[in-house]
Parts: sequence; structure tokens; C-alpha cells
Amino acid sequence: MTTPVLQLTGITKRFGALVANDAISLTLHAGEVLALLGENGAGKSTLVSILFGHYVADEGRIDVFGQPLPPGNPKAALAAGIGMVHQHFTLADNLTVLENVVMGSEPLWQPFSRLRAARARLLDVAQRFGLPVSPDAKIGSLSVGERQRVEILKALYRGARILILDEPTAVLTPQESEALFDTLGQMVAQGLSIIFISHKLGEVLRVSNRVAVLRGGRLVAEADAAGTTQEQLAQWMVGHAVSRTQRHPTAVPVASRVDICTLDAVSTEASGRERLDEVSLSLKAGEIVAIAGVSGNGQRALADLLCGTRSATAGRVQFLGQPMKASPAALVARGVARIPEDRHAVGVVGDLGVWENAVSERLRSPAFSRFRWVRRQAAQAHAAAIVKAFDVRGGGLHAPARSLSGGNMQKLILGRALLSPAADTSAPDVPKLIVAHQPTWGLDIGAVAYVQQQLIAARDAGAAVLVISDDLDEVMALGDRIAVMHAGHLTAALPADAWTRERIGLAMAGVDAGVDAGATETSA
Repeated sequence: MTTPVLQLTGITKRFGALVANDAISLTLHAGEVLALLGENGAGKSTLVSILFGHYVADEGRIDVFGQPLPPGNPKAALAAGIGMVHQHFTLADNLTVLENVVMGSEPLWQPFSRLRAARARLLDVAQRFGLPVSPDAKIGSLSVGERQRVEILKALYRGARILILDEPTAVLTPQESEALFDTLGQMVAQGLSIIFISHKLGEVLRVSNRVAVLRGGRLVAEADAAGTTQEQLAQWMVGHAVSRTQRHPTAVPVASRVDICTLDAVSTEASGRERLDEVSLSLKAGEIVAIAGVSGNGQRALADLLCGTRSATAGRVQFLGQPMKASPAALVARGVARIPEDRHAVGVVGDLGVWENAVSERLRSPAFSRFRWVRRQAAQAHAAAIVKAFDVRGGGLHAPARSLSGGNMQKLILGRALLSPAADTSAPDVPKLIVAHQPTWGLDIGAVAYVQQQLIAARDAGAAVLVISDDLDEVMALGDRIAVMHAGHLTAALPADAWTRERIGLAMAGVDAGVDAGATETSA
């Protein structure tokens, strides 16, 4: 076999007593796609940060094209031909494609002849790697897939021969993902090497030649992608077998699936690109409605509206037969369970303890306060019940919430939303409405399965569940009915069987999905 283009030997990195990377050795060859997998906290981010010069390894060495890579030097990594495309794009919306590509590598204000040369070089790179682009288009006018194309071009323009892609399909439609896979095929055919980081195991097996799996900071498995199954990958990642969530019909009889919440031609004020434009939707007891769409098309406005933090400017919102008021405390008291998109910034108060966060949404309830004094014993007893029932691990009741892993933080939020305090006789035993916005975002495969199972259990207990997710696999696994959001508009919520991945992808891009005209917005 040829000399590796990248070789990591014995990479070890410690943060105090924590060993984030433990003697990891990996190789990458020319024209190869290596998938790097692992749970949250497995060591992927640390390893990539060392490779890109953001961290310095305590032990080990890195060789790029046979030459040692100076540690802790991002400029040296770029010069050696290592490029990275982050999950969250770093582009200036008010600048053109060309200006974004040359920014940081060449002055934006330069003689016309140099800018013309830069344009010619950009177009040459775009043609060579199958990444068509308009150099003069403003970034703000581009779709998400086109923006990702620009991010890749930025790296290639600067001479990247090794490309690190971090969750590259997280915000793409299925059609955009297919286009990306075609592009990756052209890249590796021309000798580029790719490190592909993703939690979507089907995609991993499709695009990669080899897979490397980290667990607990160690390299626990390496294998050829051919012949490896998603079940094997999941077991290597978590150390035990994991069952993927499969959609099955709700256990609630049709007669009991009454309307819990309805929206009739609802619009909201625009906040950036986020707004609702005459959205109509019914959410029924014992049913999950899953909303698909590229992030930023109104999903946050919908979640905020149903959680009481945003008001409608037109239309009507009814909850349990009454107008829904923009009051989070009142909605929680009436049975609305809120699972916010950003668990760190909105879901918990990081510096407060686990027990304080567990009761934070019901702190004024008589169950937990009296005469404005917190009933600590009752509050901590309820928090302990959540920790036990939802298997929240890490530090105990008094540990700050920010010390929890992403999965355990999400379990805490789930428990707070779903487990009614026994001492609060006014609270419904099961939430009437659950608004779950990106409920498994950034979680490892084991935590994903746990969260999804809890939502299904709540549905089967009679709750109306709204799941808003960028993950199309999650939408199709959970939704009894599915709707797609684009530019503030929402399609009809149709039975899951009325949709295909391709039709959902078209609707995500704002194209008529061509769903069977015989399908109606009824319970599945």
C-alpha cells in the first residue's frame, strides 16, 4: 500500500484527570474516505482539534504526506493541506461568494487583476471538483446546500488535499445530500482524502471506505465499510446492542384522538428569517406530528408560539378549546411540556444545581413553594424521582447542570417535562401537549433511542406530541403524521405513509411534493 497522506501515532491528550484521547493511531490514504464515529465525549472533537492545531497532544505525533506536522499551529495545518468544513457555516451573508472564498487568504481590497485571477482560480476549482457556483452571488441569497458548497470551495481554494467534514448533511435536504455524495465521489476520484464525521450511520456506510470508532477516548474498532452493518457500528460506539426506533401505530383508539391544540391560519412577526405565514395544524391526543424542514424556515417560531414565548399576529390558536395565551407559566400549569431546541442556553440554567433545574418550571407551584419560600425537601425529592426514572447520571442533585453531558442534560429536561410532581394535584398526570424541538440534536445513538422511546411512550399514554427535527430519519421514525415547513409555510400534516423521502426533500426545498391527492390530514 502507498504511504499514508496522514498518519497519527499514539495521540494522547489529557485534561486534568480526564484522558480525552488515549494512544490513538490512525492512517488515511490518498483517495480514501475515513469515517470517524463515536458518542458525545468519545474524543472525536479533541482528536480533530489536535489535527487542526487548536490543541497540542501530550504524547504522539502527526505526519502529513510523510512530513511531521508542527503541533498547535493552525497555519501549519492549512499549509500542509488540511482543510475543515464545520457543521455551522462561517460565511458572511453580506459578501459575495468570491469575497468569502478569498477572505483570510488574500486582501478583499486588491488590484482588479488579482481579483480577476482569484475569480478564475475559483471557477477552475469549482469545475474540477463538480461544485458549480456563481462568484458574484451574495451568500445571503443562497440555499443551505449552496452555502455548504462555498465552504468546501474555501478549503479547496486554499489547497486542501485532506478535507475534514463535520456532520456535513445535518442541515441538507435529501436531494442536497445526494448532490454532496456525488461531489465527494468526484473528489476522491481526483485523489483527495476525506475524514467524514457523522451520526447518520446509513450515510457513513454509503460514502466511506473505512470506519474508525472511538469510545471513551480510545480507538475501539477499525473496519472496511463494505460488509459492516449499522448495528455493528452502533454496538462499537456504545459498547452494547442498540435498537433503532421503528415507527409503529399509536395505541390510543381513534375515538380518543381529540384535538388538543389547533392553529388556524396563524402568522407571526418576522424575527430574522423566522416567521409563520398562515399556518394551520391540528395536534391530537395519542398522536405524534413530526415537522421536517431545513433549519431556519419557521420551526423556531412555531415552537416558541406553542411554548408561550411568542404571540400570533393573525389567525387563531386554541389549546384545550380555549385561546392559547403567550404565558409559559400558565401553559406549563395547564399541561404543556416544553423541550427546547437549545438545551444549554434555554433548557437549563447551567450554574444552578440539578435539583433546582428539575423544578424550575414549577417553582411557584404549591408543591414546591409556600409564602415565596422554596420547599427544598419536596423539590429535591421530586428531582431525585426524575433522576431515578430517567437515568440522569453525573454528579448528583447538587451538581451544576452545566456539568452534565448532553445526553444526561436532555434526560433531565425530559424528566422535568414529562414527570408530574406527585404533590401537585393540579398538574395532569400526563402532559396534554409536548413540544419537542430538536429533541435528539447532538446526542449519541444510545441517548437518541432513549429520548425517542420516551416520546413514543408519552404518545401512547395519551399526549399530543409535536416533534420538530432536522433529522429526516427521526421524522419518519416518529411521525404518525408528517408536515414540512419551508419559508414560514407548512404543508398539510398527512399520514406518514403518504410521504417518501424524495417528496419530503422536495417540500423542504419549497417544491410541490406531489403527495397523493387522496391523502387527507387525518390521524394515522
